Amino acid sequence: MISTAASGLEEGKALPDPQTPLDTGFGSRCTASEVLAGIDLSGKRVIITGGHSGLGLETTRALSGAGAQVLVLARNPTPAAQALAGLANVEVDRLDLADQANVRACAERFVASGCQADLVLCNAAVMANPQSRVGEGWESQFGTNHLGHYTLINLLWPAIAPGARIVSLSSMGHHYSPMRWNDVQFASGYDKWLAYGQSKTAIALFAKHLDSLGQAKGVRSFSVHPGKIYTPLQRHMDMTEMMSLGWLNEAGEVIDPTFKTAAQGAATTVWAATSAVLEGKGGLYCEDCNVAERDDSPQPTESGGAQFCHRP
Repeated sequence: MISTAASGLEEGKALPDPQTPLDTGFGSRCTASEVLAGIDLSGKRVIITGGHSGLGLETTRALSGAGAQVLVLARNPTPAAQALAGLANVEVDRLDLADQANVRACAERFVASGCQADLVLCNAAVMANPQSRVGEGWESQFGTNHLGHYTLINLLWPAIAPGARIVSLSSMGHHYSPMRWNDVQFASGYDKWLAYGQSKTAIALFAKHLDSLGQAKGVRSFSVHPGKIYTPLQRHMDMTEMMSLGWLNEAGEVIDPTFKTAAQGAATTVWAATSAVLEGKGGLYCEDCNVAERDDSPQPTESGGAQFCHRP
């Protein structure tokens, strides 16, 4: 048994909360390129899902510019390759996160290549889509956003390098819903925002547990909220809904001042993937290029990590 004295803790004194912001030198309006300024990623191999569109494209662009070799996994490789044309050291392979057999085939190809991944970025997602089923009858947002990445990481594990980082895109949307253990697959009544929220909660919980499992290999895992950004992720929402939320005006222009550009939205991902201030840390939920504060408020908020995403 380890005594409190031996552990360096005074009896009855609580451990410090790891969900405490750090002095990072960056803020909410920094871009991915600014975060990577002065960082040389030459010789580093990155795998990113959905790295050809929206936040993913900006993430790939910044990592390529820093010298990384980037493998972009996309459901439709041909248009993905066209979107990435001109970027150095970028390759594309097919991955459909909603198709478990396809996920398996993609992971097996990478493992068979003999390459090792230094960074894995679970970026791709669907949001607020009409009710549909994937795989073995799974609700599509949960099946794609969480289960697709869950399978990918597990099958890639032999090819994830010691000391690697895995960054998964959660969202402030995790505040909308904890895990619905009594009806994970929405068998009785579908709500697109509750489904999205549950999928993002699952991602944050997976990132936390993955960190505890990966530490023996030196692999650390983080989840991030990139911010509010107008990207193709909103393709299942119509203009009326986005206008009613105060996001856009009638001309389709962003009017919500809290929205970020795609380059700003990609910043927290690359920060979590590369920042030296995170050495020796993991299992954290991050936002605005920093560790997010814990938020235990009972109502949904637009910042901080809900308590259920940080349970020990």
